[in-house]
Amino acid sequence: MARLRHARWATWAPGAVLCGALLLSGCQSAYYDVMEQAGVHKRDILSDRVIAARDAQQDADEQFSSALERYQSVVTVPESELSRAHAALESDYARSQAAADRVSQRIDAIESVAQALFREWEGELDQYQNESYRRQSERELEQTRQRYSDMLDAMHRAEDTMPPVLTAMHDNVLFLKHNLNARAIGALKGEVSQLETQIATLRREMQASIERSNRFIDGMESAN
Repeated sequence: MARLRHARWATWAPGAVLCGALLLSGCQSAYYDVMEQAGVHKRDILSDRVIAARDAQQDADEQFSSALERYQSVVTVPESELSRAHAALESDYARSQAAADRVSQRIDAIESVAQALFREWEGELDQYQNESYRRQSERELEQTRQRYSDMLDAMHRAEDTMPPVLTAMHDNVLFLKHNLNARAIGALKGEVSQLETQIATLRREMQASIERSNRFIDGMESAN
């Protein structure tokens, strides 16, 4: 969802976006240089960011599961409690949106450092005088790239399951806001089963992505 907001903003301020992107790129490069001087290399930063993304995905998985339980309970509340139920659903939607944004931000951070790491690694291959070392490093680079690609694909698949769920949640919250009556409960009952299916898919993709993240982290640690 963060990407969607960035895209909308870019339609009216392309110059600002370009300047911001260039500034961010320069800041990231300077940040990596400072960290390297402190003994923290790009592969260490990448591992830390993958861990952060994995944790954000776990939080999102739990948040969407909690939101679903709230929706399932709302269809059984008496009409007199609908105003309170709406406030609770609105809060769950906001927390779910924030959790989704954190996942997208963590993925963006991973891609930034990974690109820098692989670019540096590839450029350093030609510095080897020992051909055996160079071939070994090249094999390790390709293996790491493959594990990274598998992990990133899983992350994006999980990320892509969140916007449809958030859209459905927002529509239901908005409908309930203007229809605090029995008709609204009847409408929500019809939507809950669809939401259950969507969130089941989301959680399945999240767990697959978390598993891929753990594999990548294990691979990076074993290579150290």
